[in-house]
Amino acid sequence: MERIEFIEKEIQELRDQLTGHRVYELLSDVEDIKLFMEKHVYAVWDFMSLLKALQLRLTCMSLPWKPAANPALARFINEIVLGEESDVNERGEPRSHYEMYLDAMDEVGADTSAITRFLNEVNELEDIKTASEKLGLEDAERQFVRFTFDTIATGQPHLIASAFTFGREDLIPDMFIEIIKQSERENNTMTFEKLTYYLNRHIELDGDEHGPLSLKMIRELCGDDDRKWAETLEVAQQALQRRIELWDGIAESIERKAVCQPA
Repeated sequence: MERIEFIEKEIQELRDQLTGHRVYELLSDVEDIKLFMEKHVYAVWDFMSLLKALQLRLTCMSLPWKPAANPALARFINEIVLGEESDVNERGEPRSHYEMYLDAMDEVGADTSAITRFLNEVNELEDIKTASEKLGLEDAERQFVRFTFDTIATGQPHLIASAFTFGREDLIPDMFIEIIKQSERENNTMTFEKLTYYLNRHIELDGDEHGPLSLKMIRELCGDDDRKWAETLEVAQQALQRRIELWDGIAESIERKAVCQPA
């Protein structure tokens, strides 16, 4: 069995837990989407940090410039960076996917002030833990972000690439789009152009371009090194487990909101 296939087989149970997570059944209206996005935005942001950590290690990001040690890896990651950090939005304007997500949050009325305060507090990697505690991130969000930056701190490209490639099983766009369409039908004056575009673009890039490139990157980084392949699997499992725990936390927040709403 090809090694990528082996990893995908080994993490399938965790992927199934995400696919069947109860959080999906709790997403019933735009108010639920708002809350989901306010919690999920930290994962959108730290995904960009994983991406830039890989670019720092796989390309030349210093002066004087020197050729990358592995031109194939440099090309893989630079192609992904182009799409994630400098894509174009629904108006054809250059925008990172994180910024598109914030724009979509504004469009649906989600609160972006918490993530904005968080980013204002972090200027060094050492600030992440302090800021997450100071600003009162809930445990699931804090642990998710901490795992990401602990992985980055290893300085090991194959581990960072594993979290980047296998740990991002969002599996939410179709459900979001259906809720959005229903809301638009119920209120003819309400449209969610930015969120719909972001979700469709996310599906397009991940399926057609970035997913295959990420797998090529894993193969190139691990080569024939059994230790690296074993560590890649371990990080993939850990990353998916953290995603499940983040989904648990979001589900609990939605359930608490429902209890607090007047009958």
